Amino acid sequence: MKNFFSSLFDKVVRQDILSQKLFSIGEHQITLMTVIAVALILLFTFLISKLLEAAVNRAFKIRRVTDEGTAAVTHRLVHYAVLLTGFAIALQNLGIDLSALFAAGALFAVALGFAMQNIAQNFVSGVILLVERSIKPGDILEVEGKIVRVSRMGIRSTVSRTLNDEEIIIPNSTLVQNSVTNYTMQDSIYRLRAAVGVSYSSDLALVRKTLEEVARDLPWRLKSREPRILLRQFGNSSVDYELSVWIDQPWRAFWRLSDLNEAIWWAFKEKNITIAFPQLDLHLDPPVTDSLMRLPRIESNGSGAPRVR
Repeated sequence: MKNFFSSLFDKVVRQDILSQKLFSIGEHQITLMTVIAVALILLFTFLISKLLEAAVNRAFKIRRVTDEGTAAVTHRLVHYAVLLTGFAIALQNLGIDLSALFAAGALFAVALGFAMQNIAQNFVSGVILLVERSIKPGDILEVEGKIVRVSRMGIRSTVSRTLNDEEIIIPNSTLVQNSVTNYTMQDSIYRLRAAVGVSYSSDLALVRKTLEEVARDLPWRLKSREPRILLRQFGNSSVDYELSVWIDQPWRAFWRLSDLNEAIWWAFKEKNITIAFPQLDLHLDPPVTDSLMRLPRIESNGSGAPRVR
């Protein structure tokens, strides 16, 4: 009997402690139970976010989706959606009217937008990029004249790596508002162009045949697309050709172009084809030639001193 009353007393005391008022938000009283409930809601929100991300990973594996960019963007969207829902439920348990909060937030957002236009632009641009998925982690871009690979994408900025192994932070508004070349948006096929000029005395049939052999022997070119050889123009000192081949690794384009140029050089050396260089022919009229011939010539007398003849 004594144990029964003792346990009942403990329950009453515990209930009184949990129901004790801590502070008020408007007419809503915040108790220790409310604080514990809000903490549990936030904890379960993070746990649910992790479980959903794991479920997304399993779904991608089942469907054999290997696009890392799609997986990363999906994870981030799921994470933000779950967090937003969990915070909304927590605020309601605290007695905060979300409708009033949204109205006040709209006014605050307008005022904040004027004061922090760049941050607001980057934030909105980040949401657009995450939803639109025109740029994803792993994509190879050309931004402001630089070739970069996207490492990770955030709400405010995108972190990318350059060919010089430098990490650069690109504001999301730059990717949305400016023209950006995405070399891997639909596929990773990239065209390499190697320009070469040969002398006018060259056998053009042999030049074309040699370029075809060079392109055919490249082990890394895309076999599904045939090389293309174009005679671009008759230049001042050379006949200009362009050899185009396709690869499926845009990130390796500069190295592959170097390999292609070297292959052309050695193939032309083997076939004795002269790679042209700028030349200038000077033609003088006969009176000018005669005048130059009558000019005194300066010769050395063997002792190092010049002698005019």
